[in-house]
Amino acid sequence: MSNSITVTLPDASTLQVADGESLYEIIGRISPRLQKDALAAAVDGVPVDLSCAVHNDAPLRVITFDSPEGKSIFWHSASHLMAQAVKRLYPDAKFAIGPSIESGFYYDIDMSATVSPENLARIEEMMRTIVDEDLAVRREEMKRKDAIAMFTKAGEIYKVEMLEEMGDDTVSIYRQGGFLDLCRGPHVMSTSRIRNFKLLSIAGAYWRGDEKRTMLQRIYGTAFPEKKQLEQHLKFLEEARNRDHRKLGRELDLFSFSNEVGAGLPLWHPNGAVLRYIIEKFSTDEHLKRGYKLFSIPHIAKAELYRTSGHLDFYSENMYAPIRIDGQDYYLKPMNCPSQIKIFTSSIKSYRDLPFRGFEMGTVYRYERSGVLHGLTRVRGFTQDDAHIFCSEDQIEDEIKDVLDFTLFMLKTFGFTERSIYLSTRPEGSVGSDRNWELATSALKNTLESGGIAYTVDPGEGVFYGPKIDIKIKDAIGREWQCSTIQVDFNLPERFDVQYIGSDGRKHRPIMIHRALLGSLERFIGILIEHYSGKFPVWLAPVQLILINVSDDEAGPADELRLRMLELGFRPEIDRRDESMGYRVRDAIARKIPFIGVIGKKEVAEGTISVRKLGESKSVSMKIEDLIDMIRGEVENRH
Repeated sequence: MSNSITVTLPDASTLQVADGESLYEIIGRISPRLQKDALAAAVDGVPVDLSCAVHNDAPLRVITFDSPEGKSIFWHSASHLMAQAVKRLYPDAKFAIGPSIESGFYYDIDMSATVSPENLARIEEMMRTIVDEDLAVRREEMKRKDAIAMFTKAGEIYKVEMLEEMGDDTVSIYRQGGFLDLCRGPHVMSTSRIRNFKLLSIAGAYWRGDEKRTMLQRIYGTAFPEKKQLEQHLKFLEEARNRDHRKLGRELDLFSFSNEVGAGLPLWHPNGAVLRYIIEKFSTDEHLKRGYKLFSIPHIAKAELYRTSGHLDFYSENMYAPIRIDGQDYYLKPMNCPSQIKIFTSSIKSYRDLPFRGFEMGTVYRYERSGVLHGLTRVRGFTQDDAHIFCSEDQIEDEIKDVLDFTLFMLKTFGFTERSIYLSTRPEGSVGSDRNWELATSALKNTLESGGIAYTVDPGEGVFYGPKIDIKIKDAIGREWQCSTIQVDFNLPERFDVQYIGSDGRKHRPIMIHRALLGSLERFIGILIEHYSGKFPVWLAPVQLILINVSDDEAGPADELRLRMLELGFRPEIDRRDESMGYRVRDAIARKIPFIGVIGKKEVAEGTISVRKLGESKSVSMKIEDLIDMIRGEVENRH
């Protein structure tokens, strides 16, 4: 073949192609099926459009929807399709950003009309029209100044703002029919590739997350190559909506929010407060069993403490404005570690005191923009099962191993057996010496590998003072949630001049391990609610047994049983309402109470109780002692 070039495929095989042949044509010669599935390709590691021509020998990797990269390309292309439909229906629309996100896409739009849920169907219909038009999607490059002039003329003020902040002389735009958008790409070749889509919801979003900027309309959607994939995803979303902890929180009377109290500040109702107490007590007891010392620190501290820790330099955007007391600035604590360090340094420690493990259920306060607040999973004040371990260098790996084992035990106890582990390495803007970073990272890596624990490296995602291990759990419907974290820190002991006396009689610097096993208690409870769909195992259920007396004649025996079970440490309630027994049973089922116990004349005479377990349709008559033993067994086995 004259003027041929060689492309190398991922399996190391090679293919001779003509100089200037398009990637789409090349992939077609590899496999017609692969050509059909291809969304883009990586040439020499760089993702590009399929319309691109190849002029040099290079490795070639085809990008399909099966890869995270392919999903991002497909969903971002779908956001452009939606934007084009919106522009046709609402000509005054101005576009901000329209990225791909997990499981779909959104576009932030500024326009005079307010989009309602009913309008989404109109936009979808226009999207289908554009799909049928089979418009080619083409990349164009132009000088940045020319792009600014073009978008200024079009009234696209948000694109102009982004262009003015770019440092590149040349930028790329994507055109499909009469619609164009500022974008790096790549994109699918034609609008006809995106046939299976659904617009999901509308929300408000400030431009660049700044409450002082324009409120935009954010339209969310999703899309898939195959209709069956879309149907499965919509079914998943319906299940997720049914499990939404905000919805269940109201229905089960667990928590609420109040505008008078403030956004992002949950109010725990009795049921939710009991659930929270059970988790806190279990966690605290398990820490004490493992030799942790209990800490308790104030909720505010002087500015100087956070200046020493570095939080005012590295974390101030997440802190609230200072409180002026006696002429000095105090801050709501964004972290527990600085004050916990002061407990450790309040007395002289020797090597015999190490490792020193301090723990508390510590509440912290961090500024979150109103647009990102989300029920319990994103709040402004939250409590962590926070601990800090002070140890010597030769103790690091053993301590990390113990923390890992402890973490996995805790997660398994709460019903999370599937998890992914990530090793997050040094970020830009970090502090500390190369030696300390290498030592800390190696300690985390060695602990994982010696334990045969699979992990993924997450480059540059460590905290500013050290590397970390993050553990993501998978819930009942397959979603991943970030919970546990283990961080090695050489920085804070240096900043606070923390010391201990070694066996040689000299002063030495300890290493500090930050760790939270469940993470934010608020977030963890939100995850628990969704994982169990509100049907908590008996040991966690705020109310374990609801007692229903058939008539007033059985009110006394029912109350005697309630008091007895309270004394035994169980959590019973009586439904004494003047409603039919059937109504009260249905209400107990709606409240997802594990056991319903009905007491009538027959039960009183025989010393029994009619018990119905949540999820079962029939009741079983049993002795009171058998009921107590059954519930006790469920609690002790944490079922």
